[in-house]
Amino acid sequence: MSGPVLAPAHVPAKGAEWLSRKERGGVVAIRLTVFLVTVFGRTLTRLVARLVALYYVLTSPSARAGLRAFYLRLEGRAPSFGRLYRHFLRFVFSTLDAFFLASGKTRGFEVTRNGHQHLEALRVAKKGAILLGAHVGSFYAMRIQGHEEGLRLFALMHTKNARMLNDALEKLDPEGAARVVELDPEGGMDSMLKVKELLESGALVAILGDRIPPGATEDRIVRVPFLGAEAAFPAGPLLLAATLKCPVYLTFGLGRGANTYDLFCEPFAERIELPRGRRKEALAEWVKKYAERLEAFVRRSPENWFNFYDFWR
Repeated sequence: MSGPVLAPAHVPAKGAEWLSRKERGGVVAIRLTVFLVTVFGRTLTRLVARLVALYYVLTSPSARAGLRAFYLRLEGRAPSFGRLYRHFLRFVFSTLDAFFLASGKTRGFEVTRNGHQHLEALRVAKKGAILLGAHVGSFYAMRIQGHEEGLRLFALMHTKNARMLNDALEKLDPEGAARVVELDPEGGMDSMLKVKELLESGALVAILGDRIPPGATEDRIVRVPFLGAEAAFPAGPLLLAATLKCPVYLTFGLGRGANTYDLFCEPFAERIELPRGRRKEALAEWVKKYAERLEAFVRRSPENWFNFYDFWR
């Protein structure tokens, strides 16, 4: 998922680097994954995943550089090859698990819940809210759990940078695909109106708030401290929440061990207030608050950080 809205002068190309990258592995690799998931169990496919992770760590210099920048900020030292491999492996496992969860193969997974009472209260009250997350851990673990518990959960996201992957997941989980709201890359009103309609019907809309969208302009970018250095965050998700006057909750699904996901939900704001006269300052305060909570979850489980580029450039 990706939650931003857009922004005069374009961000440097690196600002939207995450969106311009094509899917690696291609159609054959994705079809092979679907075949393995459909026919074989998790044990065999996880063995294959270890080879895939090794392949990526050996053949992805830009992703390795991005992770090195991340660990230098996080720990003050460059990661070892083993640390890089384990990080890639967590990402591959998370992607593989998305296929299993999408196909309904939930047996063997363990999920712990922290703050679930907030989502239950929203469901009972039939009250809509924005669930603000990041490219940290697995959204699929959260979505399947939400489905089991009767939550009406939708995702506002960019899908075009991972079209083949999303098409494969759609075939495995057509109902889930129907719960994706495509983020308008031109910054039009369609996305916002759809989200407004969903919130008014009592649905939950998940948005990831850590990546700058393509073509973003300076008025839609906020720079705040993150892991000891200034980083750029999209203003869009919080501007959307302020416009729609809805509550916002932070949500994360952190992978742990071979088959466990720790789900977190915590209140972020009953309403995002941006007073006239100090709108820019108030927005920066809200983004800073988000970055602080994101940093806390990243420090809790660094290998769930799935931004494979230099986040501070």
